Amino acid sequence: MKNYPYVITVSSEKGGVGKTTLATNLAIFLKALDENLPVSIFSFDNHFTIDKMFSIKGQKLTGTVADLLLETRGRDLLHTGQYGVNYIPSSTSLLELRGSLKGPMVLARLLAMSEIPGILIVDTRPDLDVMTQNALYAADRVLVPIKDMASMDNCRNIFELFDKRGLDRKSLSLIPCLIDERIKFEGMFKDQKTLLKAFAINRGFRCSDIFISKSPKVESLNTNPDGKIYPILTHGRGTDVYGQFTALGQDCLNEFYETEEPRAMLYDKWQHEENKRKKEEYFGRLSGLKSQCLACGKELGQDSQVSYYCESSDGGASGYMEADCFTGFLLSTIFKIERQLPPDDPTRQMIHQTALESVFVLNPGVGQEAGSIDFHRFDLAGSELLKKKYPLARAPERDGFSGIMAETLAGYEGELRDAFLMVHPVNGENPASILVEEKYREVARLKKRIAAQL
Repeated sequence: MKNYPYVITVSSEKGGVGKTTLATNLAIFLKALDENLPVSIFSFDNHFTIDKMFSIKGQKLTGTVADLLLETRGRDLLHTGQYGVNYIPSSTSLLELRGSLKGPMVLARLLAMSEIPGILIVDTRPDLDVMTQNALYAADRVLVPIKDMASMDNCRNIFELFDKRGLDRKSLSLIPCLIDERIKFEGMFKDQKTLLKAFAINRGFRCSDIFISKSPKVESLNTNPDGKIYPILTHGRGTDVYGQFTALGQDCLNEFYETEEPRAMLYDKWQHEENKRKKEEYFGRLSGLKSQCLACGKELGQDSQVSYYCESSDGGASGYMEADCFTGFLLSTIFKIERQLPPDDPTRQMIHQTALESVFVLNPGVGQEAGSIDFHRFDLAGSELLKKKYPLARAPERDGFSGIMAETLAGYEGELRDAFLMVHPVNGENPASILVEEKYREVARLKKRIAAQL
């Protein structure tokens, strides 16, 4: 059975709120509360606290979190760490990879195929860059540590991000951290945690009843003469913080046990259905192609030199043209060069190369413009480079446009449909690649952009 991680992301735009302390110690307490539960952790931050806390001396490292973003399966990157917690080593090259993350759902996809079991904790940078956004969108639960009003104001951006993307706010919860319980107020809100929770509720934020106290004992675990980072579980017994982490760990475990389908599993199911849809639509487009070259009418075979994909704006016809046929059409019909030019002729080669860098539109006139055709040339971004009007022969007479129009835009009783034909260059070695979802979507957007200019 395939494993899917239950993901807890710890995130805050403000530094110094105890984010990494929360992430690392929560991982250790989760493992202690359920020794049979796999618990893993990695960080998008570059301070290597996780490595210092969990690495085992002499351990050989095989991959980092950067490799996860480069499509290495997550399970293969897990290293057995101290306290029974698995970890993926941190990396100094994450900033270089930010540009390669195309959108905020990359990590969700990678974790869906990671086969990391149990609970995975993701520690983030103190900002909302694309990596943090990926960690937020992949999460089943997001813990946002706050210690004062400034950090609460910053967390508004995380909630707004969820609203913008249509994600459920229920997975977000604020955790008051580094709370100095010696500070008391007069009136309704008698201490920091009560005040912060009241302000959070007033802003529409979900705030946990559990909080983490400020503790000199705990602070000494991170900064000490030994230069080591000690966990609260083993070195903070007897402190309030120990009990608070126990309560937080149990709360997270309860939610984990109650979650039948973690987000990674749901994403994997969606991805499976999405791939199925893409495949069906691809084969639908493929089966709708005409089997003949739309310029000359000859049957296309494996040896055909296909260089152009053609599609009518109303979706009624689609197919390919061979390179020589379309170049010949341009030479004779558009440039009025009637003599046959050999393949190595400079003029022919120049027109052929220019055509491969252009998109063409043949748009028959309607109404008073009937009997003519507008020929357009666009660049690959959809900017018009040329427009010229040509007379269109009426049956039974024929001209250079007749064959193409008959194959693509012929309608009732031989009349041309109210549509245009777009001719787009393709990869000659794999013409069908233009029909694959991502590429075809680009073609559809280009067609829409061109239609707005006609």
